Amino acid sequence: MDQMFCIKASIKAYSLKFKFEAGTSRGVLREKLTYFIQVSSDKFPGLIGIGEAGPLNGLSRDDVPDFLEKALKILKLVEKIAFRANQEEILSKLNAMDLNDFPSIRFALETAILDLTKGGERKILDCDFYNRGTALPINGLVWMGEKGFMEKQIDQKLEQGYNCIKMKIGAINFDQECELLEKIRSRFSEEKITIRVDANGAFTPENALEKLNRLADFGIHSIEQPIQPGLVQEMGKLCKETPIPIALDEELIGVYGRENRLKLLESIKPHFLILKPTLLGGIVATREWVKLAQLTNTGWWMTSALESNIGLNAIAQLTSTLKGEMPQGLGTGQLYHNNVDSPLRISNGKIYYDKELNWVLPEMLNQ
Repeated sequence: MDQMFCIKASIKAYSLKFKFEAGTSRGVLREKLTYFIQVSSDKFPGLIGIGEAGPLNGLSRDDVPDFLEKALKILKLVEKIAFRANQEEILSKLNAMDLNDFPSIRFALETAILDLTKGGERKILDCDFYNRGTALPINGLVWMGEKGFMEKQIDQKLEQGYNCIKMKIGAINFDQECELLEKIRSRFSEEKITIRVDANGAFTPENALEKLNRLADFGIHSIEQPIQPGLVQEMGKLCKETPIPIALDEELIGVYGRENRLKLLESIKPHFLILKPTLLGGIVATREWVKLAQLTNTGWWMTSALESNIGLNAIAQLTSTLKGEMPQGLGTGQLYHNNVDSPLRISNGKIYYDKELNWVLPEMLNQ
């Protein structure tokens, strides 16, 4: 029987700097504050496990002013728990804690403790992505901005070999957004390039269907969160009438318990789910959403929530274990000037783990 162990944990803030002004319908992003949780144990001398807690401003349940103070209290509680080096037991004990209001912290703890028990080499889960370097297909993300800026991003993504483009819409003039979509379609058929759009809730229940009908002219694969979350009846009606498949994203945040999750899916009947472990509560929560998606015949794919490469690596490994086959939203590792150097690489629209490369952690994590 595996020996029991307790951990020592610390947390440090880190400000990720965008390479450009990243536009969304909720505003422009220039930096992203994230937090790294480090764990160690006498049972694993000389090893450090690292996880990332990265609440999204204005969106995450744990986007609170006293986040660091609350996180430190949670870490003190976790330090009292006796773990065994058994993946499912570790996940089960963390899932049993009352951390629904701190989903990013639970994900970071899952990641850090699993990393520690697997050798402190940023291996989180047994999967082909890490073990064999098997690549995952991803979409090329086009951020909002002036029309010329968006046009340049689209050209870059196509040149880089992406065959699935995701375009954020809802901030600039809708006619201009349609012009950009028309330009892609005039060059590439639906068979050549898949187009996804993400409205981040920018449409209203009154104008959403009209806009979806216009977007349908461009052979759109799907639209994420066309209207604000919480409007379950309106979203259900839209899913029934829409000419474009609808994917739920923000709608899933803060929905806990299998019954509540299933009720939401049965009420709205979406076509796809967008799964972000940082926002949903980590590995166990994300697995359950995938099971419910399969039960209700709903498609899904994984998306990062602007984490550094620490969090992105964990999400990619989770995706690999869940056998996600569609292009995933895991291309955010190239967003920052000061990202954590890692073995994660992107080539021809796919992300893979190159074991020839090493992790180079920020100096603050080596202190």
